[in-house]
Amino acid sequence: MARGIHLRIFTPGQKVLDAEVDRVEVPALDGEIGVLPGHTELVSLLKPAGLLTYHVGETKEEIAISDGFFEVGPDSVLIMADEASRPEDIDLAKALEAKELAEQLVGKSNTDSSIDVTRALVDLERAMIAYNLANRSRH
Repeated sequence: MARGIHLRIFTPGQKVLDAEVDRVEVPALDGEIGVLPGHTELVSLLKPAGLLTYHVGETKEEIAISDGFFEVGPDSVLIMADEASRPEDIDLAKALEAKELAEQLVGKSNTDSSIDVTRALVDLERAMIAYNLANRSRH
């Protein structure tokens, strides 16, 4: 059995993380999947908006991720996400603005049938995750 997990997170534009970790919680489409060394191999879709958590010793880190897929091997996790943001990379003011705009759009969806409610709710969830992550990291 492997001693750790090689976690790699990529977006179309960058490598977000390449690290050795002790465990990972991945927001899969069907629910959160905890991964420890020696995990069974699998490939699955990411949740459209989620929070990936990884642990190194007693330290817990989080990354906001959305859409894409992930692959788990016995000693590795590869994340290919449309978006991935570490707390320190999130502009708190922009995240708050995105959250407020998404809330307004969801509110308008009750009276405007041209608004895709599902998409608006996913956008709101993404914005809330990013804002909460950035806000927590600054306190």
